[in-house]
Amino acid sequence: MKAVRGVVDYLVLGGVSYIFGIPAGSVNAFFDELYDVPEIEPVVAKHEGAASYMAAAYARATGHLGVCIGSSGPGSTNLLTGAANAAREHLPVLFLTGHVPVNAIGRNASQEFDSEAVYKPFVKYSVTVRRPEDLVDEVAKAVTIALSGVPGPVHVAMPIDVQLSEAEELPLPAFPRREKVLPDPEAVREAAVRLAQTPGVVFVGQGARRAIPEVIETAELLGWPIVVTPQAKGLIPESYPGYIGVYGFAGHEKAAEWVNDHPERALLIVGSSLGETATSNYSKPLGERQLIVQIDFDKTVFGRTYRCDVPLRGDADVTLQWLNRELRELGLCRHARGTQPVALESVPSEFKTQNVLLALQRYLPQNTRYTVDIGEHMSYVIHYMRVLDYDSYEINVHFGPMGIAIGSAIGYALADPTRPVVCITGDGCFFMHGMEVLTAKEYQLPILFIVINNARLGMVHHGHLLQYHRAHPRFQQDPVNIAGMAAHLGVPALRVERFEDLADPRAENLLQADGPVVLDVALVDDQVPPMGDRVKFLSSFGR
Repeated sequence: MKAVRGVVDYLVLGGVSYIFGIPAGSVNAFFDELYDVPEIEPVVAKHEGAASYMAAAYARATGHLGVCIGSSGPGSTNLLTGAANAAREHLPVLFLTGHVPVNAIGRNASQEFDSEAVYKPFVKYSVTVRRPEDLVDEVAKAVTIALSGVPGPVHVAMPIDVQLSEAEELPLPAFPRREKVLPDPEAVREAAVRLAQTPGVVFVGQGARRAIPEVIETAELLGWPIVVTPQAKGLIPESYPGYIGVYGFAGHEKAAEWVNDHPERALLIVGSSLGETATSNYSKPLGERQLIVQIDFDKTVFGRTYRCDVPLRGDADVTLQWLNRELRELGLCRHARGTQPVALESVPSEFKTQNVLLALQRYLPQNTRYTVDIGEHMSYVIHYMRVLDYDSYEINVHFGPMGIAIGSAIGYALADPTRPVVCITGDGCFFMHGMEVLTAKEYQLPILFIVINNARLGMVHHGHLLQYHRAHPRFQQDPVNIAGMAAHLGVPALRVERFEDLADPRAENLLQADGPVVLDVALVDDQVPPMGDRVKFLSSFGR
């Protein structure tokens, strides 16, 4: 058999269902094998960058390996931003790239590029396989590394001749399953004793995504409220009475008061690396606590910005399970808070971004999952939109690549077809990766793409006005009818040019079972988005 068939069979063994990418000469051998492998469906994107975001979202949603593929040369460089994003988000994604034949390396072959070297700073493992008999073993090694310890991306470059060479059919290596990182029992015991002696706040980051029942149990044993970071918005629904709101970028005043104004309160930090956006620009009051206990599987986050009195290195779910057991042994009783109804209040009819988003949310199912792009609309989503269900928002404030939410929506829709998916993006992001609506159409994915179309780079525009008191006219662009574009692509679309257009009967049936819909909201909103702290941070330099 061809050596590359072993790679495909190995991925099948691991339960991989989708490969995201674009076929091209140096990876055509891989795609050819998929004709005979119905277990894996190739998701052919319109740009490799978007494919990498699809794979990352799929990995995040499922907790399993995501896989994407691109050609040698430009295909591999187009995937590179996705590798950097996956590294920042600790996502296990396998990046497969083609490569020129081994005997052509270093001879200026077409699309030759040393992807192994370029990927190394961004991934946990990067290799170019030079012998066909090593191909499957190297892929297996890479996958094992991706899933071990702190998860992350890996990269394997596959020369054309290595893929096509005949290889002996041998038993496949066992496909790894990630082993949880277990905390130190003595440290957990110390944390329990100290936490039980002081009031405090549970500070939740996106690393708590798979530990929300445990987070709530801890909060109810301690009798503490919960605040979340911007990236963790959506993990705790507003129906939970102990939920306070978002702290950090575009966050809520009440959450800031709970965290900043009472230094005697302890902090239990779960799954947050305490970066810039999570800490309201490294807020000094955040570290002025009586006690700070931090849970994370990445030991490098402890003490990075703030002191950590008791570091607990481990997966959030198992660490909290152990902590809760210790708290109960200390005599603490859980006082379940139950749930409270979340009323969607009437929305003012002034044509503003926040009003449009809140009005649209009334039309959408409660269990909708939102992927949110980078732009001024993101700050409105974080600050104003309601959290009606668990794990309902995907907001990438950390690495922040524009257009990521478009590919992410496709990854989420494939990972969990039972939940409606809505992408909230802007025209700037749409012009980067908007052609992926065709991918959604071709795979019949019922995704609603809401485009806040203000004919400018909105966050840049407002940021310059706030920081420099002027904005270059070239930040503006000619208005484009994105609904018209979508219609020409065969994608149903509705254009909203005033608030009353939301009363269009078509707006009440925005999710179609047979494919995507584009909602083009032509809205220039000159009010300042709730992002002032970010501008203050940028303005602090050069003084």
